[in-house]
Amino acid sequence: METMTPGILTLRLPDPARVYRVAQWATGRIGVASLRALIGSPQFALVGVYVHSEAKAGKDAGELCGLPPTGVTATRDIEAIIRAKPDCVVAVQEGCNLDDVCRFLEAGINIATSRVDFLNPAHMDPDVRRRTEEACRKGNASIHASGSSPGFSSEALPMLAASMSRSMERMIIDEFADIPLSCPDVQVTQGMGFGRPVTGQFDPALLHHHAHGFMQSVDMVARALGITLDDMQVFGEMAGAKARFLLPGGTPMGQGTLAAQRITIAGISGGRQIILYRVNWYCTTDVDQDWELRPNGWRLVIEGDTPIDINVTFPVSGEKLSPAMAGITAYRVVNAVPYVVEAPAGIRTTAELPVIVPRMV
Repeated sequence: METMTPGILTLRLPDPARVYRVAQWATGRIGVASLRALIGSPQFALVGVYVHSEAKAGKDAGELCGLPPTGVTATRDIEAIIRAKPDCVVAVQEGCNLDDVCRFLEAGINIATSRVDFLNPAHMDPDVRRRTEEACRKGNASIHASGSSPGFSSEALPMLAASMSRSMERMIIDEFADIPLSCPDVQVTQGMGFGRPVTGQFDPALLHHHAHGFMQSVDMVARALGITLDDMQVFGEMAGAKARFLLPGGTPMGQGTLAAQRITIAGISGGRQIILYRVNWYCTTDVDQDWELRPNGWRLVIEGDTPIDINVTFPVSGEKLSPAMAGITAYRVVNAVPYVVEAPAGIRTTAELPVIVPRMV
């Protein structure tokens, strides 16, 4: 079946009877979730697993994710994955090796990934875009990046919500993350800087690192809605703890120390902020800023002819929280595989692909 997007692409919808040959790239926390989903679905046939550590090489894919043996063993040889001729690689590794990405694409292997480097070609690093598009053309392959955030919350959700409007004054998407619920104390304090004095000065490199993917998303949503952005603002804010508290591992956090951070990515049109994505990370909600911090999830507000207020939360806690958070990133990438395989060659965005829906098992 084909569907036309006027002036943009000719798109083929996935064939519900087709079994897609897939390879998994990396088996960390997100990778374990996606690997289990690929193995458990009749829509996919697992033909390869790439791992980074010697300890995992040679192990059965099922063993790596807590399932029975599959007959597919993990490898550290990229050529072995290419020889398996998957229709698509599910790439959910930490960091991005552009050489590896281009080798797959040049070999005619599509990629569905959680890496934010490939969300929106119009706002990508120019050299990364050039090399990726050249590889896509050479291999007649496509690549699509998504996940929960950036991805669903910063692209799919706002575009879907906006479909109920004709005129918009402003869109605000807030992401809320209770950091200690999913991170050990040492990562909260040493890795993310919570518990240090509040200086009010955000490291520019840190701002750019965290905003990189969301800037691509804000630009893509604006383009999809026909809004021309004149500029984009990125800035960070800090909030101190109103009282002393303890992290789950027992680490004390002093009164007045950094307990919440907010990074805002704002698309500017006509001199005003029209699309904002705000990342709210916190260790406690008892802070000296009125940020209306909420449980893990997202809030989307549209101000316009159809006022909209949508809240998305995750009713899980304790030991179920970490796998659930891994799943919401991994499963959107897995569900995108058939759409990426059927898409025309190139870097394909959320705005270009049909609405991604899963084949439930």
